[in-house]
Amino acid sequence: MNKKTVILIPILIALSVATGILIGNMLKKNASPVFTGMNFSHPNKIATILDLVDQGYVDKINTSDIIEETIPEILKNLDPHTTYIPARDMQEVQEEMQGNFSGIGVQFSVMDDTVRVVEVISGGPSSKVGILPGDRIVTVNDSVIAGVDVESNTVLSLLRGEKNTKVNVGVIRKGYDGELDFEITRGDIPIYSVDVAYMIDNETGFIKISRFANTTYDEFMEGMEKLQAAGAQKVIIDLRNNPGGSLVGVLQMVDEFLPAGEPILYTEGSHQARKTYNASSRTSFGDIGVYVMIDEFSASASEIFAGAMQDNDRGIVIGRRSFGKGLVQEQIPLMDGSALRLTVARFYTPSGRCIQSSYEDGNEEYYNHIYERFHNMEQLVADSIHFVDSLRYETKGGRVVYGGGGIMPDFFVPVDTTGNSEYFNKIYRRGLIYTYAYSYADQHRDELSAFTTGDEINRYLDTQNAMDDFMAYAEEKGVKKDAAGLKESGELINTQLKAYIARNIIGEEGFYPIIKNIDKTLLRAIDISRQNLLVQNIVATDSVVNVPR
Repeated sequence: MNKKTVILIPILIALSVATGILIGNMLKKNASPVFTGMNFSHPNKIATILDLVDQGYVDKINTSDIIEETIPEILKNLDPHTTYIPARDMQEVQEEMQGNFSGIGVQFSVMDDTVRVVEVISGGPSSKVGILPGDRIVTVNDSVIAGVDVESNTVLSLLRGEKNTKVNVGVIRKGYDGELDFEITRGDIPIYSVDVAYMIDNETGFIKISRFANTTYDEFMEGMEKLQAAGAQKVIIDLRNNPGGSLVGVLQMVDEFLPAGEPILYTEGSHQARKTYNASSRTSFGDIGVYVMIDEFSASASEIFAGAMQDNDRGIVIGRRSFGKGLVQEQIPLMDGSALRLTVARFYTPSGRCIQSSYEDGNEEYYNHIYERFHNMEQLVADSIHFVDSLRYETKGGRVVYGGGGIMPDFFVPVDTTGNSEYFNKIYRRGLIYTYAYSYADQHRDELSAFTTGDEINRYLDTQNAMDDFMAYAEEKGVKKDAAGLKESGELINTQLKAYIARNIIGEEGFYPIIKNIDKTLLRAIDISRQNLLVQNIVATDSVVNVPR
């Protein structure tokens, strides 16, 4: 490039910009004014710019699409939990919170390009017309869904619909020739929050809560009353992998354990005055010992429950540090059917802890923080967690707890890595345990249906050769038998096989009592409960992990 060219380039750029401005001014003077009559009284630039683009841009565009794409970008500058819900997603969001949707009432799995019914919801629309576990759904109305690479979302969209509408379902059933046709009237199908409630032993109940919705409290009370009637003197409440949800449900649950007047939590924000929630006089389970299990995926309402139990010295918390979501959202409906879920306050545990993790480095880093915990070995070693003295608080009984990022359990239980091997990982990545368990349950449904508990199915399967059969199945699917891997992972594989087979026959009541045998956190909680350790004496126990003083 010569010297003259170097000099000319910036001159040409300047001339082109000036020319553009001149042309624009000429158009403004000589053409019909594009923006005549526009109202520029908008209180902010964004609305003004959108109007300018809508009425003056060179091409025809849809400003509604621009708005839909822009709103999430604006909200990214706030916090990770302030979100925009488009109108098209509102139905699904409402179903999650209300705890029901309209459909035919089956749980299905797509395997080998076939839609297989795993479970039929008792009393639901499908059970009323005679659909059975093990049935293959091959048609829905005029759509063939067998042998066409159908996806689960497509099946869901075909089976779900407005309440009281009808859907025709074609089924292939073992032992019957040809296709069976059913006309099913869609109805309300509950989305359960409580997976299972059963007795571990004569005095210890177990209840698993997977989410918090508007129906959670009623389900929880039903489960707890069932355990009480069976003689439960203590209960293990499993909140692991529970991402939270409805605030009302968790407040009602905590209220059943605390004496009247005890604090549950308080909320406060720049535009919201402090609001305190105290226990009423319910206390239905005031005499029951409480052991709460949490992990790194327990968030929001789960942390409210664990924090209230811990700060009031009402229950022992077991597991690993929770996620750290201490922000309160209010859902604000917008005119087009969409909604803004706006963070309006922080919640604080009774001792004054805000357990919200930092998000000052941006939303992506906030959500990636969970992986940083794994990198720092936090899931394996409690001492890798460091707390700040300025965030030091005390429970009602004087135990030290810390804010600033999740609930730290009283007893730390590391992630269980036993049973891992390359052989198991190959099996796991291909989903072979799940697919084999369904196939086995399907082929042996008649004899397995005679059993009513997971323990019965577990004992029966111990007398069969399912493990040998599974290894042959895995080999057919490309995973060769590995003696060393089997020695390392045999118990893990065998237990999972039996648990998933039981789930396919009698649901979660079959699954959880079997999978318990390899669940190290639950086994630790059972051990703690059997030692009759109470909050009053855990400080003196060596195995307790109170945060560093």
